[in-house]
Amino acid sequence: MPNLPDPVLWSIPAFVLLTVVELISFLVRPDEDEVGYATKDTATSLSMGLGSLLTNLGWKIPAFALYNLAYALTPLRIGVHWATVPLMLLAQDFCYYWSHRSNHRVRLLWAQHVVHHSSRHYNLSTALRQPWTDLSFGVFYLPLVLLGVSPAAVAFCSAVSLVYQFWIHTERIGRLPHPIELVFNTPSHHRVHHASQGGYLDRNFGGILIVWDRLFRSFTPETGKPVYGLTKNISTYNPLRVATHEYVSIGHDLASARGWRDRLGYLFRGPGWLPAEAESAPAAPALTTEAAA
Repeated sequence: MPNLPDPVLWSIPAFVLLTVVELISFLVRPDEDEVGYATKDTATSLSMGLGSLLTNLGWKIPAFALYNLAYALTPLRIGVHWATVPLMLLAQDFCYYWSHRSNHRVRLLWAQHVVHHSSRHYNLSTALRQPWTDLSFGVFYLPLVLLGVSPAAVAFCSAVSLVYQFWIHTERIGRLPHPIELVFNTPSHHRVHHASQGGYLDRNFGGILIVWDRLFRSFTPETGKPVYGLTKNISTYNPLRVATHEYVSIGHDLASARGWRDRLGYLFRGPGWLPAEAESAPAAPALTTEAAA
């Protein structure tokens, strides 16, 4: 199998350059209808991105141990060449859709993913606001390995998806030609995903392709100006608090739970879930973009 490059590593200079260009564009041609940049928010996003490069190394260890075990057990093998890589990317994107959707529907997974939605700004630096934890341990991509895709190829496809999704975190690009909007995830589609209001909540989970959302009825077009962030925003720029605030909230809920059924609900139901006896009582909205499941 040929050595596969690291798309994220090779793309870092482009990430930096494009972010600077976008920032300058706001200075040269400001738009009152666009959120733009804020110094503290951007610094937090960059800190979260740099921190994730370090923390992800630890979280990848159990994932790759699982992948290597599965790869050793499966008799299937898919080689890496020009005909198979597009199919691998397609399969990875399908798995990513369900992983991403689950991150919004399971509170324990939302606790890691909420980091990416915690900014009230939407620009290229927001793409770098990445989680410092990964409690899914790569299980959503395990089917690829069982089908014969090597762990290295799975990592390569995941990195390609991450690089693709960088450019869609912008307000500077409007709607693209209809054929592109029909098939691919675009800035317009992803702005909806980062919005915190009404019918925009928990929509458009696709990575590279938007066709999965269209097929599985989670697609919503951009029809009005999005309001970015959470339904109840956090008031901190401290990277450690940004990375852990939902875990802290889960801890408080578990401490007040009346039994194991409630504890499991707080962990594995939707982020806005409450026990039946609590639903009838007034309560502050949860730190989430997910309606009660």
